[in-house]
Amino acid sequence: MALGFLLAKEFKQFIRTPIFVGLTLVFPAAIMLVIPWIVRMDIKNISVVVVDNDRSAASSDFIGAVGSSGYFIMDGLVPDYDEALQQVELSLTDAVIVIPDGFEKGLLFNGGAPVQVSINAVNETRGTLGASYLGAICAAFSEDFYALRGIAAGGEDVHAAGMRPSVEVSVQNRYNPMMDYKWFMIPGLFVIIIVMLCGFLPALNIVGEKEKGTIEQINITPVSKPVFILSKMIPYWIMGVGVLAVSMVLAYVIYGLAPLGSLLVIAAFSVIFIFSVSAFGLVVSNYSNNTQQAMFVMFFFILVFLLMSGLLTPIESMPGWIQAITYVNPLRYYIEVMRGVYLKGASFMDLLPQFWALMAFAVALGSWAVVSYKKQS
Repeated sequence: MALGFLLAKEFKQFIRTPIFVGLTLVFPAAIMLVIPWIVRMDIKNISVVVVDNDRSAASSDFIGAVGSSGYFIMDGLVPDYDEALQQVELSLTDAVIVIPDGFEKGLLFNGGAPVQVSINAVNETRGTLGASYLGAICAAFSEDFYALRGIAAGGEDVHAAGMRPSVEVSVQNRYNPMMDYKWFMIPGLFVIIIVMLCGFLPALNIVGEKEKGTIEQINITPVSKPVFILSKMIPYWIMGVGVLAVSMVLAYVIYGLAPLGSLLVIAAFSVIFIFSVSAFGLVVSNYSNNTQQAMFVMFFFILVFLLMSGLLTPIESMPGWIQAITYVNPLRYYIEVMRGVYLKGASFMDLLPQFWALMAFAVALGSWAVVSYKKQS
């Protein structure tokens, strides 16, 4: 009975706070509409200037191959390397391609020709991927160049030399056949939406009552601590499930992304994860004296959790000691669940390690939320 009255109070209080209602409706839509288009690991629109010292048909074809790749924007030809490098130093362009004199002859008679590439690597990711893209374009151009002319590297006729085709690699992209980064990113965005709403809002709840003085009215009631904490959690539990459902519908309508696995598996893990996140928010609220403290502490932990969750960078590429720390990050396990169910069609049995980890977090954080609440009679 007491739980019912407290829940009614929480829902009324939630509805009377316009900013909370607005966040619940607008935040998921904004995240799903904007973030998948701006957060991506593939780099495009790398600006390039070319120093063409050969001015041959082959060099012209090579420049065309780079420009038509979709990754590079040709900023034009410059007469010499010094002028091109100056444009890089002034951030007017990202890379310089220098085609040497005798480029075409080298391809026809020497088995190949060198091409010099200078890339602005201030942004290490942009520089590394840009160089990788250019390497792939060069390899494809060489193969096409020789195939069209029926010659092998070194100038021999393919048939006269008795050559056989080289080893061909057939690549099959499993789980993400279109190599669309949005497919990889969107299941992780569900985590951001849940954490921001079901973590931040509970963190502001109890501390808000402390500031208003209404917490004293609760303290003099015979309501037990577990019932009080549960009454604070359940509204955000319901809100989190609803927001997740809306986000999944938006992902399907806008991007055509639907889970390959069971919706029941997603629901089961989501309920546990939302409980854990809400409990952590209440723990922070219990220890905070004002709203500013709660917001700062939550922002710090959520930022660290997101960066160490594998959302943006693979955990395997992190230093060993950081990889060890990620095992106490509940976001890591939930992201693995969402990507596994969405992209691989993972079953509940496939995700048993993640289930037990999230259950442990739910029990630990839920207990901590109850113990840390200081009810004074």
